[in-house]
Formats: sequence, structure tokens, C-alpha cells
Amino acid sequence: MPLIRIDKASLAFGTRPLLTDVELNIEPGERIGLVGLNGAGKSTLMKVINKEVALDGGDLWIDPACRIAQLPQALPAADERRVWDVVAEGLQDIVNLRREYDEVASQDDISMSKLESLQQKIEALDGWQLEQNVERVLTQLSLDGEALMSSLSGGWRRRAALGAALVQNPDLLLLDEPTNHLDIGTIEWMEQQLIEFRGGLLFVSHDRALVDHLATRIIELDRGVLTSFKGNYTSYVEQKQVLLENEARQNALFDKKLAQEEVWIRQGIKARRTRNEGRVRTLEKLRNERAERMNRQGKASFNLEEAQKSGKLAAELEHVSVAFEGKQVIRDFSMTLQRGDRVGLIGPNGAGKSTLLKLILGDIEPDSGSIKRGTKLEVAYFDQLRGQLDMDKTVIDNISEGRESIEINGNTRHIIGYLNDFLFSPERARTPVRALSGGECNRVLLAKLFSQPANLLVLDEPTNDLDVETLELLEEILMEYKGTVLLVSHDRAFLDNVVTSTVAFEGNGRLKAYVGGYKDWLRQRPEPTAVGKEAGKNAPKPAKEAAKVEAVKAAPAPKKASVKLSYKLQRELESLPAEIEAAENSLEALQSEMADPAFYEQDHAKVAEKVAQLSEQEATLERLMERWVELEAMQEG
Repeated sequence: MPLIRIDKASLAFGTRPLLTDVELNIEPGERIGLVGLNGAGKSTLMKVINKEVALDGGDLWIDPACRIAQLPQALPAADERRVWDVVAEGLQDIVNLRREYDEVASQDDISMSKLESLQQKIEALDGWQLEQNVERVLTQLSLDGEALMSSLSGGWRRRAALGAALVQNPDLLLLDEPTNHLDIGTIEWMEQQLIEFRGGLLFVSHDRALVDHLATRIIELDRGVLTSFKGNYTSYVEQKQVLLENEARQNALFDKKLAQEEVWIRQGIKARRTRNEGRVRTLEKLRNERAERMNRQGKASFNLEEAQKSGKLAAELEHVSVAFEGKQVIRDFSMTLQRGDRVGLIGPNGAGKSTLLKLILGDIEPDSGSIKRGTKLEVAYFDQLRGQLDMDKTVIDNISEGRESIEINGNTRHIIGYLNDFLFSPERARTPVRALSGGECNRVLLAKLFSQPANLLVLDEPTNDLDVETLELLEEILMEYKGTVLLVSHDRAFLDNVVTSTVAFEGNGRLKAYVGGYKDWLRQRPEPTAVGKEAGKNAPKPAKEAAKVEAVKAAPAPKKASVKLSYKLQRELESLPAEIEAAENSLEALQSEMADPAFYEQDHAKVAEKVAQLSEQEATLERLMERWVELEAMQEG
């Protein structure tokens, strides 16, 4: 039996339909990802289910026993409330009943009938277990109930908000962009919590990795129509491509038939003969159908205004350290940033990513160490806080700065045409920025950024609130961009698809550079050990591999045949040192090739291929060394 059933639902704002004869069932335990372009009506559909918005037509049925909770997109305020009280707000109806019960019970002239009525209501809601339920959720989410919200980071405030939803023990949890402004560690933690949640989920997120890992079904809202796709996000993309190709073929056939009929009707008197009246009516029907057919909203289409090339060296940091108020933010860090590098910065909120950007750009100087900055640098900066936008001005005024046209890569564009590339109609382009959605604000900022000549792009969380299709276009543009990119993002798929290397903030001011994107960092980063799990200090894989290689080299030659090894195994043991040495030489050659700054100026696919080869070679070396240790142990035994 479904939790939610929607039948032939219709809803429009003005003349714009958001839902057209929509049907949807949500079954217990389903994890449904809701996707669609910005402005398609995803948030509105969730508000319909939460009974915040009424349908114009159709039916919404909710199982009377179904409890629905919502995780708001906005973070809870950083005020003086205790975390315990914020989580308990999820049971506000019980809190109110308990408060009213206490007030009635404390009166001199107690109304026993009212007290009994309140007690029955509280018992029906299991309200006497309020404290135990709150404590259970605090423990589950590792929250300190006595901490003040003002003392928490955004990620911990998001945990408190999730606690307020989970304490209700909902059958269906609604989430609208739950990962915005969260760091990767918190996103992964939330992802795991939601996978373990036993109720149903309906969620909207631009984080493709989250959707892919979490969703058991995808529903897409496109031009007022809701379409369901079984499986995760990867499966949805494949199925959607097939649908779009079929739709394009059907539209082409329809348009061809309509064009033929239009030619026929213009033949004159022959078309108005009585026996052809049916054909005339058919043409009229085709015209109406064509007029009603809603064309798919256009995709954003934009290009970067590229400045002249910078020098080959963008920045060189040598043994740089920075501390604020006694806290070491960056400790003895060195790196070289070459023209064409696309570097992702990975680390928790507050780790120092913005500090590193300011060092590279020259906004601050290090406490120790030196920085050499490149020549002819022209910087364009994407600020996640949108400080570069005047919220009271229109979109046009923010971009044009009084001009009617702008120049992009030598071509003059009218400002209205330029903004149309970013999906702003003339009417929307004249709207104050304050009235736009989050995704539209980010598109305005991208339009402003890309209208400036630049050879060094600094992007601080550019993906928040963007729909997936705009995200994918932004990825393509950045991969084709000839300048240098510094990217701060918690979008794991975006990092994997764009950057050629990453700088990870590993705690206590320690930074380390890695080849490749987010998945490559996961593979190469330090691994927990029995001691490391407690101390938080781990030895990196390459160091462990090097130690094993040295142990092999330093070890005496394998002993002669022993009764415990067969002839075949003895021959294998004797050949292993040479194989290990050959594998080590191959690995060193790859590492040397990838250490050349020019390596990353190649096509992204070639870089990715070499990174994959590096991973395979490391695995081969590891396997050979483990086999050598195994055979040695057998012989010594």
C-alpha cells in the first residue's frame, strides 16, 4: 500500500503549467530522487506533498498513518538555542501539549477533565517518551545536546536539523538540496545516515554522486510531466537519452506531416471541396497540437572570455606557513601552479581553503616561506556568497554596468542575447536579483564572471543550486579552458570531471597535493591503521609500498629449495625479486612522466588514462610483494 498517491494532478502559476495530469505513487522504503531543470517545479511538488500548496485539479491521497517530515534547505540559525531544544522542535506538537499539561496541573483549581484529555492526547503521540526519543537521536547523530547553535559550524547545524526531522520517526522524509554548503566529509556522513534510514525518501539534489548512491528510483519533472525511471542516476541518464532520441524522431515526423498539409491547404479551391473537409479538420487539429506542444526549455549555452596567456608559471609556493590567533592553518606547504593546471581544494569547512586562495592571489602574505606569482595574470573570482552581485539591481544592470552590449572573445553581443545564453528571458533579465531563485543567482554570477577576460579562474562552490544540465555544460567549458583553474567544491562528481590534481587539507595545517580528482585522492590518501584510527595520523600508501620494496631489496637471496616448497613454487620465489624490480622501474617511469608540468596540458582523456595506468601499476607492485612475503613465509615455516 503506497504512502502517497497523486492522481491526475494539475497546477499552474499564471499561464505557466508546472504539473499537467501528474500521477505518482510513493511506496514505503523507496528512496526517490526528483530531478529537473531549475524552475521546473520540483520544490513546488514537494510543497504539494507537504500540503503547503494546493492543487488546481486532481487528487492527493496520503495514508492517514503516514508521518511526513521535512529537512529544510536553509540551515538553522546560529543562535543561543541548545542543540537539544532544536532537535526537540521536531516534536513541537508534543512539546506544546506537555507544556499545556504542566500549566493545567499547576493551577490551584485543576480541571480534571481537561487534564485527562491532554493526557490522552500525549499518550496517543507517545509524548511521555519525548526525552528518551530526543536523546536517542542525539546519540545516533553524535550531537552534544548542551552545545549552543552559535558555537557550531554549518555542517553540525545541518546535523541538528536532520535530528529534528528524524526524531519524528517519519515514514517519509522530504529533502530539498540537503548538501548545500556542506563539506565532503559531512556530505558522506549524511549520505550514510540516509542510506540507513528505514523510511521513504523524496529528495532534490544537484549532487550527482549523492543521487547515484542514494536513489532507488528517479522521477523527472519536465514540462509539467512526471516520468519515472527505475534505478539510480546513472541508469536514469542512459534511459533518458533513449527517450530524448525517440522524442526527436517523433517530432520530426510530426513536423514533416504538418508541413505537407500546409502545402496542400494552400492549393486553393481543391482544398475546400466538401469531400476534403475531413482533411481540413485534420490539419486544424495538427496545428492545435503543434501549438500546444511545449518545447523543452533550452540549455544554458555560454563561453568564457579568455584573456591573453599568462606566463607559464602561475604561482610557486615554497615552505609557506600561515597562522591565525595561534592556530596553524597552513604548515610548511610547497606547490607549483602552472598555466593550464586545474586544481581542486578538498577539506572540511574552516580548514583554510580560502586562506590558500588568498595567498596565491596575493591578498595576504605568509608568516614564513616565499611565494612567486606569475606574470600577466588576469583573475576572475566566483564567490559562493555572491558578494559581487548588487541584489537590488536587475540582472542586466549587474552584468552590463551601463553598456548595451559586451564583447566576448572579439565578438560583440547585445546584453539581452548574452543573458539568453544563461536561460534569462528578456522579462527575467529585467528582474531584480533579489527576486531570483538560488540557481538563477548563480547563473547571474557565472554570466558576470564569464564576461570578464581572465586567464586564472577562481571558483568557490560554483555548483550550488545549479541544475544538472548547467553543471555538465560548466564542466565541458572548464575542461576546454586554456587558462588556470582553482576550484573549491564539495561536489565529488564535479571534482572528478574537472580537476587534474587536488590539494587536500589533512588536519593540523598539513596540506598535500595529489594527482587526479576526488576518487584518485580517496585511493592515494592516508589509510587508517590500528594506531592511526585513534591518533588520526596515517602513513600514506606510497610510503608503505616504498618500505616493502626496500625490504625486498635488503633481504637475502631466496634460500635454495626446501621440502616445503614445490619445484614450481621455488622457481616462482626466485623470479619474484626481478619482477618486483621491473614493476618498480615502470612505476617510477610513470611517476616521472606525470611529474612534468607539461603533462597536464594534454587532453583530459589522456591524463585520465595515465592516472589509471598508475593505479594498475601500483596494484601490480603490491600483489607481487605480497606474493613474495607469502612464499618466504612458507619456506621459512
